[in-house]
Amino acid sequence: MADRAWFKDWFNSPYYHLLYQHRDETEAEQFIRTLISYLNPSKGSKMLDIACGKGRHSMVLANLGFDITGIDLSEASIEDAKLAESDLLHFYQHDMRKLFRINYFDFAFNFFTSFGYFKTRREHDNAIRMMANSVKVGGTLVIDYMNVHYVEQQLVPSLQIEVNDVKFHITKWQTEAHFLKQIQITDKDHLQPMHLYTEKVAKFSLGDFTDMLSYHHMQVTEVFGDYQLGSYDVKHSPRMVMVARKLK
Repeated sequence: MADRAWFKDWFNSPYYHLLYQHRDETEAEQFIRTLISYLNPSKGSKMLDIACGKGRHSMVLANLGFDITGIDLSEASIEDAKLAESDLLHFYQHDMRKLFRINYFDFAFNFFTSFGYFKTRREHDNAIRMMANSVKVGGTLVIDYMNVHYVEQQLVPSLQIEVNDVKFHITKWQTEAHFLKQIQITDKDHLQPMHLYTEKVAKFSLGDFTDMLSYHHMQVTEVFGDYQLGSYDVKHSPRMVMVARKLK
C-alpha cells in the first residue's frame, strides 16, 4: 500500500471517515470565523476550498455569505458534500495537481494539512501551481499545515482506537523527510486484520513553502502558529497557518 498513491484509497475508504468522524467541528468553525475576521473579505467574495473533504469548512464559509467552491479527489467525500450544495456552495471531484479555474477566486484555502501526500516534489509543485493560479492577482491563499518541528517532538509511536466495534491499531514513525502512520483495521465481522493503510506526509518547513509559493508569484505575508491565529514559534507552535498574496 505504501508504494501506491495511498491517499486515493484511504481517503475514499469508509474506515477513514469512521476513524476521523469526531474531529472538532466547533474548533473548525471558530477557526474559520477567526480567519475571516482577520482577512476581512468583501461580501460575496469567491472562495476555493482545496481538498475540502466532506466540506465542513466550506459550509461554514457559505453560511457567512461567501461564494464557495470545494474540490476534493475523494469521490465518496464529494458525494456526501454535494448533499449540502446551495446557491453559494458547490462541490467538484478534482485532483489538486491539475489546474482549476485560472485567476478566478478572491481567496483559496488549503486546510488541515491537506497537502504533502505526493511522491515527488514535482507533484507538490503542481499542486502549489494550481493553488496560486486559482486566485486573482492581489488574491489571497491560506495554507494550514502542521509545524514539522513541533510534531517531531510530539510523535506518539503507538495507540489503539475502537469505533463502532472496529479496531484501529495505529503506529507512527518518521524519517528525515516524512511522517508515516500505519493504520491496521480489524472489523468485528472478520477474524483477521483485514485492512492496512499507511499515511505518508512530507516534512515541509516554512522555508519550503516560501520557496514553492514564490516560484508562482505568491508572497507569504503572515504566518500564525495555531487556530486562534497566535504568533508562530518554530519549536512550540502546533500549526503553520500561512497567508500568501498573489503578486502577478
